Parts: sequence; C-alpha cells; structure tokens
Amino acid sequence: MQRPPHEDFSLKETKPHLGGGKATGDKLTSTYDLVEQMQYLYVRVVKAKDLPAKDLTGSCDPYVEVKLGNYKGTTRHFEKKSNPEWLQIFAFSKDRIQASVLEVTVKDKDVLKDDFMGRVLFDLNEVPKRVPPDSPLAAQWYRLEDRNGNKLKGELMLAVWWGTQADEAFPEAWHSDAATVSGADSLSSIRSKVYLSPKLWYLRVNVIEAQDLIPTDKTRFPDVFVKAQLGIQTLRTRSSMSKSINPMWNEDLMFVAAEPFEEPLILSVEDRVAPNKDEVLGRCAIPLQYVDRRLDHKPLHTKWYTLEKHVIITEGDKKKEIKFSSRIHMRICLEGGYHVLDESTHYSSDLRPTAKQLWKSSIGVLEVGILNAQGLSPMKTKDGRATTDAYCVAKYGQKWVRTRTIIDSAAPKWNEQYTWEVFDPCTVITVGVFDNCHLHGGDKAGGARDSRIGKVRIRLSTLETDRVYTHSYPLLVLHPTGVKKMGEIHLAVRFTCSSLLNMMNMYSQPLLPKMHYVNPLTVSQLDSLRHQATQIVSMRLSRAEPPLRKEVVEYMLDVGSHMWSMRRSKANFFRIMGVFGGLIAVGKWFDQICNWKNPITTVLIHILFLILVLYPELILPTIFLYLFLIGVWYYRWRPRHPPHMDTRLSCADNAHPDELDEEFDTFPTSRPADIVRMRYDRLRSIAGRIQTVVGDLATQGERLQSLLSWRDPRATALFVIFCLVAAIVLYVTPFQVVALIAGFYVLRHPRFRHKLPSVPLNFFRRLPARTDCML
Repeated sequence: MQRPPHEDFSLKETKPHLGGGKATGDKLTSTYDLVEQMQYLYVRVVKAKDLPAKDLTGSCDPYVEVKLGNYKGTTRHFEKKSNPEWLQIFAFSKDRIQASVLEVTVKDKDVLKDDFMGRVLFDLNEVPKRVPPDSPLAAQWYRLEDRNGNKLKGELMLAVWWGTQADEAFPEAWHSDAATVSGADSLSSIRSKVYLSPKLWYLRVNVIEAQDLIPTDKTRFPDVFVKAQLGIQTLRTRSSMSKSINPMWNEDLMFVAAEPFEEPLILSVEDRVAPNKDEVLGRCAIPLQYVDRRLDHKPLHTKWYTLEKHVIITEGDKKKEIKFSSRIHMRICLEGGYHVLDESTHYSSDLRPTAKQLWKSSIGVLEVGILNAQGLSPMKTKDGRATTDAYCVAKYGQKWVRTRTIIDSAAPKWNEQYTWEVFDPCTVITVGVFDNCHLHGGDKAGGARDSRIGKVRIRLSTLETDRVYTHSYPLLVLHPTGVKKMGEIHLAVRFTCSSLLNMMNMYSQPLLPKMHYVNPLTVSQLDSLRHQATQIVSMRLSRAEPPLRKEVVEYMLDVGSHMWSMRRSKANFFRIMGVFGGLIAVGKWFDQICNWKNPITTVLIHILFLILVLYPELILPTIFLYLFLIGVWYYRWRPRHPPHMDTRLSCADNAHPDELDEEFDTFPTSRPADIVRMRYDRLRSIAGRIQTVVGDLATQGERLQSLLSWRDPRATALFVIFCLVAAIVLYVTPFQVVALIAGFYVLRHPRFRHKLPSVPLNFFRRLPARTDCML
C-alpha cells in the first residue's frame, strides 16, 4: 500500500467565515454562531380547502408537489379528502438552485396518471427573508391556478421564506440534498438528532446468608451458591463454606442498571449436585423500582427475601403441590455516589456521579461547530460508482448529537452547531464521521453496518478559554494494510468559562466521585462493569428513532481498545522511554560533570554545591525558582493548536503487516494454526525478556532485604559493624561536613578514579538472593 507522506497527517488551521463574519483567532467579529451560514428556501405546506372533486364519488386523493428546477418533493397523499392537512416543510439549498420560480402543485393520486388540480407560483426574488430570533412566518391562503394562470376552485395554505440552518424548521424539513432518498425510514435516518445516554446506576447486591433450604438429596451436604441475573448480566457467588441448609456468603455482586428499569433482578439459590448439574433450591425476583438508593458509604438496612420453590409430591394416585418458602438475607442498593464508567478514564467526557443531588454547578460551556469535510474516501458502490453518504456523531457527557446525512458527497457541508455544559475541564469530546449504509433499503437484510471514516478527540483542558479554534483535522483509520487518511473534518470549537475561580478549583478536586476512593472497586470489576455499561448504552441508543447504531456507539466509546496489540505495546514502551528520557539526559549530564568533560561547568557546580550545603535553607527555593524560570521560558513555545491523532506516537506509520493483522484478528482467533503458532512463539520470546527484567528487579530487592536477614552471616556482620561505625561518626561529625566530603568525592577528578566498580557496589552484588531457590 502506498502510504501518503507524514505531512498529510498534520493539523491545519483555517479561517472560515463563521456566522457571516470571519474568525480572527481569538474573537469573532460576528457573535452569530460557530458555523458558516447556509441559505435555504423553506416551503411549509400546511393544508388545503375546497378542492374540486375529480371522480364520481365527489372526493379526491390529494397531495402536493413542490418543484424547484430539477428538485421535486412531495407530501403524503390523503384518500377521499377535499380538505387535507399536511404540515410538511421542504428546504432547498440556495447553492444548488437553478431556477427562478418555485412551483407548488396540488395533484390527485390516480392509478394510471395523477391529475392536475392547480398550482401556485412564487418568484424567488419576491420571497421574504427571515432570521431567528424572528417569529415564524405566518402561513397564508393562496388561490389555485391552472397552467394558463386562470383562477380555479380550491385554496392552499403556504408559507415561503429564505432562511438559514439556524431556522427551527431545519431539522424536520425534507431537504433537496436528499431528493434521491425514498421511504419514511430512510428519510428519518438522515436527519439530525440529539440523543441522551440512559442514566446508569451501579447495583450492589450483598448476599449475606440463606435459611431453611430444602435440598432434594438429603444424604449429602449441599454445595450451595447464589446466581444473580439482571438482563444479559449474570454473576454468581462462590460456593458456601458452611455445608448446611443455612449457608453464609457475605459477598458483593455488582451490576449496571439503566433507567427506566425494565427488567427485575432475578436471584436463584442453587445446589451443585454434579459437575455439570445444578438444582434450583429457590428463586425470587426483585423489581429495581423499589430498591433503596444510596448516595454515600453508610450501610443500609438488610432485608429478608422469600425464596419460592414449588415441590410436587405424589401420594398414591394423587399429585399434591406444596409451596415451601426458604429465605435469603441480602442488602441491595443502587449506588448513586459512583460514576458509571462507559468510556476509558483516559478520555472520559463525564466524571459526575449518578445521583443528581451530588452534582456541582457547571464551570462553562463548550460550543462545537461541525462545518464540513474534505476528501472523504469512497465507502461503497452505488449504481456502479463509488460514493459516500457521510454524517457526524459527537459525544460529550450524556449528550450525543448526530448531524444530518449528506447524500453522495466526498466534501459534505453540515454547518451544524451544538452546545454542551461543562462540569470538568479535564474531559474529552469525541467527534466521529460515518458512512450511512441504511439508505435506499440497504438494511433490508439486517446485516448493513455504518462504516467508520474516522474520529477526532479534543481535550478541553488544552484549549484556551473564549478562543475560537478553527482547524481541519485529519481522519485517520488503522487498516490491516496500515494507517490510512480517510479525509479531513473541519471543526470550530470554543470553550467559554463562566467562573475562572471554580475552574481552577477543579484542579484540586479528585478526578472521580468520592465513593471511588472511600469504597473502591477492583480493576477487574471496573473492566467488567464498563463492558456491561457500553452494551447497555449501545442497546438503548439503537432502539431510538432514528437509531444510533450499535457499531457507531461502540466505535465512539472505544470498545475493544483493551485487546492485545503489538503496535500499541511498542507505542506504550516508547512513551515510557520518552518520560524517562529527561531523567536519562540528566544522568548523562551529571556523568559528564563527574568526569570533568567541561571543567568550567564542573567548577561552577562545585561552587553551587558548596553554597547549598552551607545554606541548606536555599535548596527548595532554588529548585522551585528553577522550575518557574523553565516554565516561563517555555511559554514562548506553548502549543497553539489542539492535540490530534499522532501516527508516529502510535507506531502506526511503520507497523509490520503481520502485527496489524494480529491486531485485527477476532477473539478467539480465526487465523490458521501455523500463523497462531508463529505469533505464540513471538509472544513467548517477548515475555521471556520481560520475565528476565522482572527477575532482575526482584533480585536487587531481595539483596536489599538480605542485608539484615543473616542469610549470609559474614555479609550481615560486616553491614551491622559498618552501621555502628557510621552512627558514631555521623553523631560526632556535623552533617554539613559529611555532605561536603560525600559531594566532593562523587565529583572528584578522573585522575582520582579507576575503572573498577566501587567497594559498596561490589559488596551489594555479592549479597544472596532467592534465585537459588527457584526451580
């Protein structure tokens, strides 16, 4: 695959005309909004009256056709109705208008040919303009005319005006851009919508004990456990250690529940009677609407719940049903003090707890203008040619927004603006671009999936407040053949702070709500709960109308990002090396000082060291002053653009094809056995190196522990005697003298050095470790 040069992956600053004005970098000359104005001709078809009858029954089947040049939109038709009411809106983009007259025609639906009932003509030069916040234009009655301009019977109520995409009629209007889309479902799937994530709760089920269980087999001790199920989530406790009919567990089970609560919590107490056979001893269903809600770590009261089991006993020829109720003791609560994680904590867009009572006031407003895209790659073939039907999805907090779909365009223009409340500056907004594959009946088979084109993440804390950022972001997607640029998306972003003091105070607050630290969840619990949360969110949003598809939600939430990837592992290793690069550079610089590579610098370091030892109260002020000066010096080169996807940092620009193929492999694997064997051997070799490094670190730690363990009696005796002598010497010698002697010894001239290791290092390397005891 021919990879484009690295410059194509860069961020580009732009200067669009926003809201009719021009972005100057820090302020807008026009505070209209953050998008470019797009002019539309709006036609609202309200109703008709006194339409003439066209058949023997004295009625008609009317509908309205709105025609402007080559674009034609139609309303639904009514059967046998002379006074129909449509309440439909049509929007024609001014950029594509090729006519000067708007024609609105009323027709009668017929099997062979629709009959002409009359029309109304509008000269586009005479159409009034309307700009919000003006009130909506009132509709008027217009008398129908024939093709020669003669008045006919019947009137049509219409409103026609010029407006922009800021008009409240814009989202629900039929657009001329989508003239080729047919069907109500397809039309609804191309309109812009706002979605809200369901309110998620952690459900804690503390299973304490059960009483009066009746196992079928009385000759053995029951092996009892509790299985809990909530929707698609199923958890079970360990088997009770008390093998009796009154078992105890005292174990917590954690679930994710979403409002509105549709499914009850189902608990069953089961007995493991055979390796693959469990017998239900009792079951109960608990509706979540009646479960207590907890906002802090204070324990709630426990409750006894009845376990129902129906037993049928045969007495002679008669069958008798006996209902015996066992009991289970539990503490069940909905945790409102946690934040339910459905995103990775590295780029989370919301960190508030579930309970609204615990929310703090907002600190600002985030405004995003989704302007357009350029150079989008063709995603599918239609009528023998490559095409793309692109739309955007933006997610921040609980609010998801979806732009309208632009049909058959590699350079779509959306120019839609959205606003979010901001409660924490250290959050991330994600904007993704997708190809709509559900048009023209494309999802009749049920297997169509919207294709991902790319996404962009913007961290709010990297933005200056009250500044408008207008950039073109590269849309980068990793394919099995390598990284590919799928196009560019043009965004305008502004973060407005309502209270600078409150925002600065947020940097001193914990990242997550209090309950995450008072009663923390384990890492494995968080991973499992995050997986369940993403499944619930994707399922609920896919049931909306129009649906936000499961594949879209999972891509936005980065589902599957925890899977093994050789490329990502290399990238993380280089990131660690980059973090330690500064320390390594300081170490090399200090080694040059010790070896007198630059005598003048070494002498200055000696003088500085002497001053700090004689005046130790200057040490901390000197360090912080040095850090302050570094920060002020680097202010000149501060980043002026938001961060974006970095292919070099991700090791995506030079990844091996086999590593990419492994990253895109399914779980469990679907590759041939020889490839899996080769990858397993490669993974074993890498793990062997990691194993060696971990073993070396453990060895050094065990040598430190053996200093006083008397594992090597001679070494421990030497160390103990040295400690006694050092204690006496340090007691009688001033600390400044000791520090000066030690410092000058470390900084001594190379003439007084030798290449052999020092005595302390030789002594440390001879200490025993537990490697001798390893098999």
